[in-house]
Amino acid sequence: MSAIAGIYSFGRESASAEEGGKMMQALRKYPADRVCAWCEGSIFMGCHAQHVTPESVHERLPFYDEQRNLAITADAILDNRSELFERLGVRQERRQEIADSELILLAYDKWGVEAAQYLIGDFAFVIWDAKRRRLYGARDMTGSRTLYTYQHDSGFAFSTVVAPLLTLSSLRKELHEPWLAEFLSIRSMQESVDIGTTAYKHINQLPPAHWFTMEEGKRILHQYACLNEVEPLRLKTRGEYIEAFREVFSQAVTARLRTHRAVGAALSGGLDSGAVASFAAPSLHLQQKPLYAYSYVPVQDFEDWTSPALLANEQSYIQSTARYVGNIHENYLDFEGKSPFSEIDIWLELMEAPYKYFENSFWIRGFYEKAQEHNVGVLLTGARGNFTVSWGPALDYYARQFRRMHWLQSFQGLWSYGRLTGIRMSRLIPLMLKKATSLDSRASLSRSQRSPVPSLIHPEFAKRMHVEDVPVLSGTGWMKNADQTRKEKFSNLAIANKNGVVATKLSLRYGLWERDPTGDSRVIRFCLSVPFEQYVQNGRDRALIRTAMKDHLPDDVRLNQRVRGVQPADWLHRMIPCWDTFMGELQMMCHDLRTAEYLNVEFIKTAMSKLRHPGPEQASDPNIRLLMHSLIVYRFLCGFNDSI
Repeated sequence: MSAIAGIYSFGRESASAEEGGKMMQALRKYPADRVCAWCEGSIFMGCHAQHVTPESVHERLPFYDEQRNLAITADAILDNRSELFERLGVRQERRQEIADSELILLAYDKWGVEAAQYLIGDFAFVIWDAKRRRLYGARDMTGSRTLYTYQHDSGFAFSTVVAPLLTLSSLRKELHEPWLAEFLSIRSMQESVDIGTTAYKHINQLPPAHWFTMEEGKRILHQYACLNEVEPLRLKTRGEYIEAFREVFSQAVTARLRTHRAVGAALSGGLDSGAVASFAAPSLHLQQKPLYAYSYVPVQDFEDWTSPALLANEQSYIQSTARYVGNIHENYLDFEGKSPFSEIDIWLELMEAPYKYFENSFWIRGFYEKAQEHNVGVLLTGARGNFTVSWGPALDYYARQFRRMHWLQSFQGLWSYGRLTGIRMSRLIPLMLKKATSLDSRASLSRSQRSPVPSLIHPEFAKRMHVEDVPVLSGTGWMKNADQTRKEKFSNLAIANKNGVVATKLSLRYGLWERDPTGDSRVIRFCLSVPFEQYVQNGRDRALIRTAMKDHLPDDVRLNQRVRGVQPADWLHRMIPCWDTFMGELQMMCHDLRTAEYLNVEFIKTAMSKLRHPGPEQASDPNIRLLMHSLIVYRFLCGFNDSI
């Protein structure tokens, strides 16, 4: 794992070692096991390395291959090393110690610019091909690692994070207003439509599943993979689907245990993280290692306001999983004294941009802090499981059956679903019929849909930036086809990009790598290829993983369809003690000229007047969410302007 940086001076000019040194200096805030640089002619490359895998301990980055006249700097962990050994003809005696970066270099030497499509794992890398005078870089299929770029008349620069690019003398730090307008206009977690841009004018980022080349001052950008393009998988029996699932999922989990340090996992009481832990813990036991589990629980004085179908404290289910699986060291963390409000400045410094996922910010970062104490090298999650391994929306499936005039099967399945969930048929039937009569698979993902301009953005700013033309992410409403919506989750690179930015920047700060087996490209493609009917069986939603986890997870977790965890239900409860301070800062914001042209101050004032004394049960109030988002943007703008 590494933070990388570099400069390419066009023509035959020498790369500035002084400029490169400034970039490397900007990376000093991150812990490092080794810091190295390489400079030759028009190229400067640097690497701020953190050792996570056994091979990385002896890895030298940047690495220059004299025989091939190729140089590489990389932030990479490859998960298909065995496959690459065979394809690239790596000798048996070299396979134990060869570094991932050298494998990438061999892949480029064999396949050229198509090399990235043969790599599976989390990576961002840049290669200098001296023979062709070509700079080539790529980012992994799911966007797990980041790569920012800056191009000007006489050169090109790249970095894992934004800060090193801002040290360059040719770059003037400016706010990229179109990005901010999209951020303010899109109601979903998506931050912008054009994922190649950033909050900084002149600084771009390489999108997930893309490679670039830079030759003679001209850049070519190419998407090399589309994860949602799969052929349907047709197997003979239900058992064959289960075995195929276990094989691909086990492969994904096992590949992510490759570290000479400890292994941790974010563990909830649900299926996704539980399934990951149930495969990881036994494998680690063979290595005489425990699995450190980090679980969020509410603060002690929180009174659960959620419905009976929701669970704010999942500790009993987590304990059941840990006892059943074994070899799990549990850590239940309530992060008393922390809240989304207390985290704003820390996260703005981490992310180098405004962010939207504030509710979970304090415990996500808290997991990293705790894992760092345990010398964890790899932190496992099941973050993308809802749309891969544990997908299976029952109401959508039975609505599809009804539309196809399989009425008996539809109502029989719905009755079984009601029995398992405890929901009455008098409630389920209208819901299913509404889906059945509303869904239009042809129109559900139409890009012609436009978002209304939310009140958070100043109307004049919205008009000036033309955000009324911004397409919205489809989401999962009544008018959406569930199967197509899931595919869009993997075709819309903005989602992968957001997840990757968070994971990369947290990993660099705390010296450990977040790894998600449920987001493995092989797992994604397999799950998308499995027919819908394998995911819903006899009233069981998420049926594929529920069946596959027999003998891996306890039945109270595996077969639970009555309650689901909600994290964290107590975020607003945590903020109430500092609510007057929060409102006071919002008042100050409303009188600050720095935000007047961007934010709809009149709307913010109206929302504030309605929320003078909120209760914890208002945690999902959209007005509070917009107030939090406005304050996050305000703090970013203040910091941005003060640093110019």
